[in-house]
Amino acid sequence: MMNCSATADEPVDLVYPHLDSVNSRWFFFDSASRPFGLVNLSPDTGLGGAWGSGYRYNETEVKGFSHVHAWQLSAVSMMPISSNQDIADIKQDYFSNFSHDTETVKPGYHKLHLDRYNIDVELTSTTRVGFHKYDYPKGQPQQILIKLGGEMGPSKFGHGEAHLISPTAIAGYVTNQATHRRPRPSKVYFHAEFKQKIADISAWRNGKIEPNVTGTSGLDAGLLVSFDSKGDAPSEQLMKVGISYVSEENAYANIATELPHWNFKKVVTDSKHDWNNWLSKIKVTGGTQQQQQRFYTDLWHALQGRRIISDANGQYTDQTGTRAIVKQLPLDSHGVPLFNHHNSDSFWGAQWTIATLWPLAYPKVASDFTNSLLQYHQDGGIIPRGPSGGNYTYVMTGASSTPFIVSNYMKGIRDFDVELAYTALKKNHSADGIMSRAGYEHFTQTGGGMQHYLEKGYIPYPLSETESLYGNHRRGPGQTLEYAFQDHTLANFAASLDKKDDDIYYRARSKNYRNVYDSESGFMRPKNVDGTWQTPFDPYQYENGFVEANPAQGTWNVAHDIDGLASLMGGKDILISRLEAAFETAKKQGFTSGTAHADESLEEFRRTPINYGN
Repeated sequence: MMNCSATADEPVDLVYPHLDSVNSRWFFFDSASRPFGLVNLSPDTGLGGAWGSGYRYNETEVKGFSHVHAWQLSAVSMMPISSNQDIADIKQDYFSNFSHDTETVKPGYHKLHLDRYNIDVELTSTTRVGFHKYDYPKGQPQQILIKLGGEMGPSKFGHGEAHLISPTAIAGYVTNQATHRRPRPSKVYFHAEFKQKIADISAWRNGKIEPNVTGTSGLDAGLLVSFDSKGDAPSEQLMKVGISYVSEENAYANIATELPHWNFKKVVTDSKHDWNNWLSKIKVTGGTQQQQQRFYTDLWHALQGRRIISDANGQYTDQTGTRAIVKQLPLDSHGVPLFNHHNSDSFWGAQWTIATLWPLAYPKVASDFTNSLLQYHQDGGIIPRGPSGGNYTYVMTGASSTPFIVSNYMKGIRDFDVELAYTALKKNHSADGIMSRAGYEHFTQTGGGMQHYLEKGYIPYPLSETESLYGNHRRGPGQTLEYAFQDHTLANFAASLDKKDDDIYYRARSKNYRNVYDSESGFMRPKNVDGTWQTPFDPYQYENGFVEANPAQGTWNVAHDIDGLASLMGGKDILISRLEAAFETAKKQGFTSGTAHADESLEEFRRTPINYGN
């Protein structure tokens, strides 16, 4: 913690949740959730695709309130409506306009008004349970639409199921079909408990309408749940939705453990306090109010993406093999899980940013992440670099979990099996490990170029014709620099464990970046399989041997040996002069390649020497 005096506002009050929500993606925006929560409940204004979906500020319609906004995963959209139309018409047209003028968004809480139905909606959550509060117009129909099929963000849904299990409860599951990134389907289970009794259920599935049912099962399925709205029936409806990757029973158990009451206001207050406690780990003063808002908003975002996937009892679903298997995390003497199991977007970019934050400000989280990564190794044989729903995704390139685990050890976070971790990381840095796989290379081990790296000390660009058939991001010199840095961190780990031979071996590999430096051009440059340089060569050509970057940007990726890079360039003065010139040029371009990830490939944005946007 930085011991500075407190600001006038509590950190939680300085968070601006709408920041960057205009150009968002499925798992970016958050409102009704807890730090790293399994449940991430919020309105969806966009449904199609991972990049243009979720809560998008400039979209004018709410299309449902879904409970999982995670890396390659979504689940269980529910929408309160008030309509006298037939279910066949409702399911085709139920979206509602809303206005930001009547909206309140805070960490752990979201409130808005559905203009079409005149319904006030409030949302909050615990770690694994979404909590809804709907205020319907008095005397008008009170209904909730539960969507089990279709598409939400990164996922298209397969078989879904929901059934009545009591007068006030419905349980079931949705199936996230496999994606290019997540190769196995993933089920997400739910248990929905209502404060008022259910009066009627209608359903649809496979294009057929089914009135007066107790459930449904099939493709493109859903339910319309109705409640009594006549006479003195209350206009307020409360709903608790437990979520689990394991079973309906565990979804219910998560409710029993985390939310056994119906006090909505208490959960809102508890969530605010929870967020404030996490954000207060770092205190800042000085600057403007806007700068402090930006800091705590960014810190709030840093406490979201690595979603929990284990239940309150420590059970989780292992999807690293050919079939899904329910397993149990280790428990302490009181039956409490020793750590949470997590999803994760790529550690590829995070190794330079938020992965350095967690062990400093949130050591328990860093410990959980480390033990979670080792659990994947024990289950599937490899430490991942971005798992999703218990699946390996092989997102991006390299062994980007290595710097994170080594950093934790160096900072004294050692409540994990150190020898197991070291053995697992060594495997990741071999031809049998994750370094051998390019992005999303699920079933082969060629796109990572590891054989070339081990034999030649660099990865060619392009790879040979047969090797380049599989995987994304096959960018030889960029991968070479990345592997060299990660080898450096593994060498440091070996030295700390007094493994002298390994230290010597990996430290030598960490110098491989020199093999792709071209002294004539002054840049890291693509090298062919036969050892010749790429000709012609343009250092500002986007993705010319570098992942989501150009050679001019990638040349600086030698963080572990700046003196060595300076020597290659002709001395420190030359390095400093070149770096200064790169920043001066990039300053004119706003230090980014446009305003969105997609802009980087456009000619007018791609020729920049520094890109903070990626």
